[in-house]
Amino acid sequence: MGRKVTLATCSLNQWALDFEGNLTRILKSIEIAKQRGAKYRLGPELEICGYGCADHFYESDTLLHCFQVLKSLLESPLTQDIICDVGMPVMHHNVRYNCRVIFLNKKILLIRPKMLLANYGNNREFRWFSPWSRPRYVEEYFLPRMIQDLTGQTTVPFGDGVLSTKDTCLGSEICAELWNPRSPHVDMGLDGIEIFTNSSASYHELRKADHRVNLIKSATTKSGGIYLFANQKGCDGDRLYYDGCAMIAINGDIVARGAQFSLEDVEVVTATLDLEDVRSYRGERLTKHHKPYTRIKTDFSLSDCDDRCLPTHQPVEWIFHTPEEEISLGPACWLWDYLRRSGQAGFLLPLSGGVDSSSTACIVYSMCVQICQAVKDGNSQVLEDVQRVVNDSSYRPEDPRELCGHLFTTCYMASENSSEDTCNRAKDLAAQIGRSVDDTLSIKGMLGIFSMVTGKWPQFRAKGGSARENLALQNVQARIRMILAYLFAQLCLWAQGKPGGLLVLGSANVDESLTGYFTKYDCSSADINPIGGVSKMDLKCFLQYCVKSFQLTALIGILDAPPTAELEPLTDGKVVQTDEADMGMTYSELSVIGRLRKISKCGPYSMFCKLIHSWKETFSPSQVATKVKHFFRMYSINRHKMTTVTPSYHAENYSPDDNRFDLRPFLYNTQWAWQFRCIDNEVSSSTEQCGYDGVIWKV
Repeated sequence: MGRKVTLATCSLNQWALDFEGNLTRILKSIEIAKQRGAKYRLGPELEICGYGCADHFYESDTLLHCFQVLKSLLESPLTQDIICDVGMPVMHHNVRYNCRVIFLNKKILLIRPKMLLANYGNNREFRWFSPWSRPRYVEEYFLPRMIQDLTGQTTVPFGDGVLSTKDTCLGSEICAELWNPRSPHVDMGLDGIEIFTNSSASYHELRKADHRVNLIKSATTKSGGIYLFANQKGCDGDRLYYDGCAMIAINGDIVARGAQFSLEDVEVVTATLDLEDVRSYRGERLTKHHKPYTRIKTDFSLSDCDDRCLPTHQPVEWIFHTPEEEISLGPACWLWDYLRRSGQAGFLLPLSGGVDSSSTACIVYSMCVQICQAVKDGNSQVLEDVQRVVNDSSYRPEDPRELCGHLFTTCYMASENSSEDTCNRAKDLAAQIGRSVDDTLSIKGMLGIFSMVTGKWPQFRAKGGSARENLALQNVQARIRMILAYLFAQLCLWAQGKPGGLLVLGSANVDESLTGYFTKYDCSSADINPIGGVSKMDLKCFLQYCVKSFQLTALIGILDAPPTAELEPLTDGKVVQTDEADMGMTYSELSVIGRLRKISKCGPYSMFCKLIHSWKETFSPSQVATKVKHFFRMYSINRHKMTTVTPSYHAENYSPDDNRFDLRPFLYNTQWAWQFRCIDNEVSSSTEQCGYDGVIWKV
């Protein structure tokens, strides 16, 4: 009958500028697609060079090497008799575009430039690319000589065109174009295009996956059609983790999907679908479109004549991960990519016995769980990588705890202000997940040098010292821990007669980074931090999940203990310092404030105006004003710390990451005189108009 088509999309773990590895993974995906009978294969955005090249996109070398890889793809026997859709940057008329290059049997059919660029969140595409601003317009592109010699083509179509085969028509979207209110698939559907493709480099954020799925379902619910979504996967060289989720939909239903988190470098998703289902769905919904697309015709069919016995894929239910599962899986996969690609031999973590460092430890344990499962499932690449990391070609990981003993070292750094309770909690957790070394740090030698020079010996506040002395003494303890952590990371394996070094892991959460509640250049200063984009509230839920899923019972005591830095002297052997008292607000309140600052784009005044309503059952307007002012003072005083903060896994959309997500000054007028005066005026007005009695604001 010739109406059923088998299509393939994929998630690839590409690495920025790893042209050799990227080519290998692209060819592997094409090979798998052909083995499954697919006649069309879609890959991720900018898959040839990797999405995260950043300012390397400016280099002519990047463009050159992309065309060299494209030449290798065109020459490969694997790319014959299948339409291949790959992503790479292309310079046209001296303007750089983010493009799809679609080819078949050593002929380039169409180069489709991205029209709607992503320029929000972590995306800065306008820095490197220009958008194609001529809808439904196609012109000639002169190919480089190396491609001309191979294909026999001098020019090829370049622009907003669609591909017309003998049996259907395909149109491209690229990543952010799906999220835009003027998505191209709307007009393409009205012009009779039946298959939409989207090549993405969409990164993970907690609670985001359902938005992506709903957009794709909606795209084909409105006007019918088949939708293919390809995405990058893994860490391609920076703070982001691209979370796969390759999928295929038809007429509002998901019929095939890939994993959101996995250690597979190449994952191909295929589906066989009936084009008549699209035509029947559209028959009573669409009218003729008055602005046709330029159709690039090709003498090729996606379907076969005799397909009566070919079954089609049916709708599948998408089960989304809980936030706790996302924290367990995403950062763990990111850590594994970083470890195997960095050439290091494992991780070292200063483990304090608190929620944050315990969360980092549990993520490493989760990584080991995933590695063991991948090896058990026959993933030869993971096995090869593990053997290289542990420097043992005969090693085969089977037990996560045993693997942790090879890859993970924890170090409890006690001071005279550390309690026995936290020490025991840290030791209990370390015993359940891997191995540990102990060290007792002393700051007396440092203070002796200071005293010798100045003639002064600073004291903690509890012993009569000033606030300045108290803070300085806390900071010096924390900074010595950083020095010791790196000493152990560099020489721990040397002391055991083993090669390599360890990556130091940090464990400051997103809320502490927001307020600057950490010491600059302390043990939060590490090589990478898997929890730096996760809130304290989410981390507590994550540890509860780990108790049940990994049977890490040592976490129960950690969850019950109040968060504390343990940098001030104990009272009768007990901790009196707590994080929330030091910060002047709870972690729950801080999470709300953080979201208003970043997501809702609130300054001090607008934040106050929102919180007097949402917190009206708990705080009076003057109390809300006090909290808002306190936050912005702390935030602005400590913003300079974000310029040196450890690179962290991006997980929250209110992250204060200074690298490229949350661009702010780091020298503020911390008085906020104008803004705070506006708040004071509003408090006075609210009190006069609404009244105030005790804590509850009457409205």
